[in-house]
Amino acid sequence: MDKKIKSMLYGFAVADALGVPVEFKSRKILQKNPVTSMQGFGTYNQPAGTWSDDTSMTLATMESISRLKKIDYADIMQNFSLWLEEGKFTPFGKVFDCGMTCRSAIFNFSTKIFGKSKSALECGLRDEKSNGNGSLMRILPAVFYLYKIYGENFSLDAIQKIHEISCLTHAHRRSQIGCGIYSLIAVELLSGKNLQESFAKGLEKAKNFYADEPELQNYSRLFQKDFKNLPENEIKSSGYVVHTLEAALWCLLNTDSYKNLALKAVNLGEDTDTVAAVAGGLAGIFYGLENIPSDWLETLQNKKYLEDIAEDFCDIF
Repeated sequence: MDKKIKSMLYGFAVADALGVPVEFKSRKILQKNPVTSMQGFGTYNQPAGTWSDDTSMTLATMESISRLKKIDYADIMQNFSLWLEEGKFTPFGKVFDCGMTCRSAIFNFSTKIFGKSKSALECGLRDEKSNGNGSLMRILPAVFYLYKIYGENFSLDAIQKIHEISCLTHAHRRSQIGCGIYSLIAVELLSGKNLQESFAKGLEKAKNFYADEPELQNYSRLFQKDFKNLPENEIKSSGYVVHTLEAALWCLLNTDSYKNLALKAVNLGEDTDTVAAVAGGLAGIFYGLENIPSDWLETLQNKKYLEDIAEDFCDIF
């Protein structure tokens, strides 16, 4: 499990960093000048190998779980506050990107901002417009921890915990279900299945879990037999949770290596770092650390910090 934890985290962070310099660039622009390797500056004027809020919030979740050896919603939110307000869990001690829904939820929790706070599970935004990818992008540490408890037979209790972790920032049912689908596919990968099998089995379980959920219809394309064969121009790569999940899974199904996966995800354009990170975390689990390009790994900023948090997280398994 230690290898899979590190492969997940590095797969996630490398893909995140690959996408940071070109975030918000259109697909049309990237088709003319595609990303082919790790590069710097660009959108946020950050050095090559700089990871974003996606990795920071993932690290914040990992650190809380490993320190307490359990999932504690208030403590995870406290770590999110330390990230946003003090720059903890970042490459250089400074936050350069944060989604609006995540920011609002953290402000709902933070005593430093308002002098009072809501309870952790009341902080997330619940309106339909608050369905960005900010909970999907940080859910994998919880999946690993719950897999330790439940194994591949994820129960309703495990899925409910996934939903509640989404609710810390994104409490609309659509975001919760997106995290659930992604988690069920990740569980199949952790149990040793290949990408195609994991996708099919995870979706089968999701269909059973959410059979009576009207919101599941928003993910209906995932359940179509020809999803993998959809042309690229029908795959959207915005920060909307449905688009991000579709794009990440489509890239996984249509590539045969970690490198090709990360580049395909980034070059879809728009929310490049998060689409790539969401795909890259699963690809890391499947392909392993040894298949992530070594020069990309070496370029990662503050790599020792990532390694330390990964090691602490491994200790609870």
